Amino acid sequence: MSTPRPLVAFVGRPNVGKSTLFNRIVGRRAAIVEDQPGVTRDRNYGDFTWEHRLLSGVDTGGFDPVSPARKDESSDRTLMRSVHEQAQLAVDEAAAVVLVVDGREGPTSVDRAVADLLRPSGKPLFVAVNKMDTPGTEGESPLSEFYGLGFGDLHPVSAEHGRGVGELMDAILEGLAARGTPAPEVQDEPEALEERDEAEEEEEPLDDPAREIRLAIVGRPNVGKSTLVNKLLREDRFVVSEVAGTTRDSIDATLEHEGQRFVITDTAGIRRKRSIAQRVERYSVIRAMRSMDDADVVALILDAQEAGADQDAKLAGMVVEKGRALVIVVNKWDIAQEAGATQRWYKEELGKRLPFVAWAPILFVSAKEGKGVTALLREAGRLARQYRTRLPTPKLNELLETIQEAHPAPLSHGHPVKLFYVSMVSTAPPTLVLQASRPETIPDHYKRFVENRFREAFGLRVPLRFVYRERARRDRPRRPKPGRRGA
Repeated sequence: MSTPRPLVAFVGRPNVGKSTLFNRIVGRRAAIVEDQPGVTRDRNYGDFTWEHRLLSGVDTGGFDPVSPARKDESSDRTLMRSVHEQAQLAVDEAAAVVLVVDGREGPTSVDRAVADLLRPSGKPLFVAVNKMDTPGTEGESPLSEFYGLGFGDLHPVSAEHGRGVGELMDAILEGLAARGTPAPEVQDEPEALEERDEAEEEEEPLDDPAREIRLAIVGRPNVGKSTLVNKLLREDRFVVSEVAGTTRDSIDATLEHEGQRFVITDTAGIRRKRSIAQRVERYSVIRAMRSMDDADVVALILDAQEAGADQDAKLAGMVVEKGRALVIVVNKWDIAQEAGATQRWYKEELGKRLPFVAWAPILFVSAKEGKGVTALLREAGRLARQYRTRLPTPKLNELLETIQEAHPAPLSHGHPVKLFYVSMVSTAPPTLVLQASRPETIPDHYKRFVENRFREAFGLRVPLRFVYRERARRDRPRRPKPGRRGA
């Protein structure tokens, strides 16, 4: 299992620029960015890299802590309880905490209350004094008053313009390392991997039963995740209830099926942000997110009575972003069948609502009746082998040549675009580096065409990552000089 990413929590009262700072930092991550519908960027958490270090962030303000039971409270008291709960989440779950304050207003009673809660945690704590857009603004602000919060160094930043953000992140990395929870380094980047000697490449075995497969079960509350796991385990390992959100944590269980060992993680249901009212449910979102990090395969459980809700699309987008193998499991299919639904109709509907994961297999099950549940293990085993296998370089390039001959890339300003060479630089997920001329001009529709051809040729139903690069001039094959042929 890989080293977990430290979680950095951003806390503070409303309107101090907390989300803007979070978005700026997480937006710098070196990740595959999908332009497909459903891979949303409006989440309140995210993975990112900084200085080749892997981290996760959570904007606690994205969790709506105001429940109907507290609507009769005064606005000040409601605000205090709201921010207090956000800070508690940070204390319990995060490796480092950033308290974001408004540098133009100076410290408020809410800022002091949150600081009092965070200070005894023993975790690296940082004060980001926001809205310091220029040195002049910083000089006119009551900056020194924030030393009274007792956090030590202050970090004047402008979340809107990026001023001071790099210095803040450097301090966070240093603080994590000093406390013994350093952020892991980026490993196996395509730039480094493609430099390997091809002679050293060996095709990895497709079947390795001795290696466990980690399968995470995720989905909205009350779609039948725990019932499904219980059927797989053939025992009531988990509490099953009709009350949405019963599972509060991510729980691992092991089983063997057809000689293959599985580690199955049942995660808490992930609700829409505005539906998260209980603090304990906020923890479960982060824990489910971490379960995806550890997984080889993620089973996204859908309710057959809803053909892909908005939240299902967001969860599928998260799986894509994390580069995990995905199997879509349509549960409660017995109920949908009684209502007249067909698998063909359902697949067509999912194709419209989740087009960016059209490659993922779809299973129809009834966890309550135990119908079709073992098919999930067989599918997860097949996907895990694809996820880890290495495709031979000669076959990759034979296919690339066939694609070019039949369907060459569109011209770029009248000049041909050539695809020279493709190599597989890493697995889990399979990542291919494709060297080309004028790669920046290759349109998205042609890249999707190339990806689909590779999927079809190798029967791949796992995420594929393509990196298009300009081929260095020294690497291009030399043309023979006139008059030298046959010499």
